[in-house]
Amino acid sequence: MHRVPVTSKNIRSIGYDSATSTLEIEFNDFSIYTYSGVPLSLHAGLMQATSKGSFLAKHVKGKFMHGKIK
Repeated sequence: MHRVPVTSKNIRSIGYDSATSTLEIEFNDFSIYTYSGVPLSLHAGLMQATSKGSFLAKHVKGKFMHGKIK
């Protein structure tokens, strides 16, 4: 999945696959997690958020199935 670099204290890059509604997050420690069933609107909100880490914690973590891929 193609990820876009972002400016964040915790997140290095963010990707989204609209065909599968999968959000992919690469953290600054180079770990990569996927979140399944994430609506496009949440991805858009994350990309526009001033604090991407806070947005992720509030709206995504614990709300969608996830897995670590790296």
